[in-house]
Amino acid sequence: MEQGSFEERLEAFGRLMDTKVKQEEKDSERSLRPKTFDDYIGQEEVKENLKVFITAAKQRKEPLDHALFYGPPGLGKTSIAMIIASEMGVNIKITTGPAIERPGDMAAILNNLSEGDVLFIDEIHRLNRQVEEVLYPAMEDFAVDIMIGKGPQAKSIRLDIPKFTLIGATTRAGLLSAPLRDRFGMVNHMEFYQVSELAKIVENSAKTLEVEIDREGAEEIARRSRGTPRLANRLLRRVRDFAQVRYGGVIDEDVAAVALDALKVDPNGLDSVDRKMLTAMIELYGGGPVGIETLAASIGEDSGTIEDVCEPYLMQKGFLQRTPRGRVVTDYCRAYFHYPVPSKNNSGSDGSGKDNRDQLKLGDFE
Repeated sequence: MEQGSFEERLEAFGRLMDTKVKQEEKDSERSLRPKTFDDYIGQEEVKENLKVFITAAKQRKEPLDHALFYGPPGLGKTSIAMIIASEMGVNIKITTGPAIERPGDMAAILNNLSEGDVLFIDEIHRLNRQVEEVLYPAMEDFAVDIMIGKGPQAKSIRLDIPKFTLIGATTRAGLLSAPLRDRFGMVNHMEFYQVSELAKIVENSAKTLEVEIDREGAEEIARRSRGTPRLANRLLRRVRDFAQVRYGGVIDEDVAAVALDALKVDPNGLDSVDRKMLTAMIELYGGGPVGIETLAASIGEDSGTIEDVCEPYLMQKGFLQRTPRGRVVTDYCRAYFHYPVPSKNNSGSDGSGKDNRDQLKLGDFE
């Protein structure tokens, strides 16, 4: 295969490190999803607590309490909801917040559930307030209030619905209204994954995809996956293409490194958008502080993409900080991109007045 044709495929594929599910990936992602808690790698604290709650609910022969999962995209919120339904031995209905436009749509969904079923709403923070109000009595009393008639003759009747479990998933927990958030009996934060956990996920996915990979190759992909299983699986598929065309179909550490370098994913999982964003902050705004809308306009990216996809990982890795005045890069970030680090007498790029050069490991950047 020629290099040009491969790059054209990448361009059509879109941004590689975007954590949203791409249309082309939906079928393959389903095949790679874990089916049981034993298959589900990572999120150990959440997983162990859920095992207790599920066992207790089954012993009492009651539906599981409503649960909310929040955290960055691609960390397994949908997968864990499907496992919960499987462990409870019930069906699961999957929908999204934007798909439910009217209160009547929500009432119809709730009325069509069977006893004990799981209703999973992804992007639950995007439900409109009128739809949310249908959920309040449904979650607390397993009933929906319906208006009959119009004007002075209108009256409200309450209809009982089957007992069910609502599982909500969101990347923006702060946008949930307080009345809705307070009705969840379990609120779980999904953490970024460790490299060792992602390496296991890559090895398991490679078996499913019938790709030959060694431990070092899996770890190299894991290191560049931004702590996110969805990205690990996506990078595995792209590295598989390189291995198939140029390296006899076998993925080792060298093959993975060469392929990911060609895809412009660096050893810390930063892609071209991350690098453009951070270097723009340093070169155009002196390292910050800079507002999110100004930054988005400067690099031609959507502010929501920066906030939901780029920032959480960059903050966790120590490249970026939020302050009351805006975003600032850290001294670690300046050193990583080989920019001068402010002296100890200066206020510091992070706006904190502290000098954190002693935390830098410049040898890692060579």
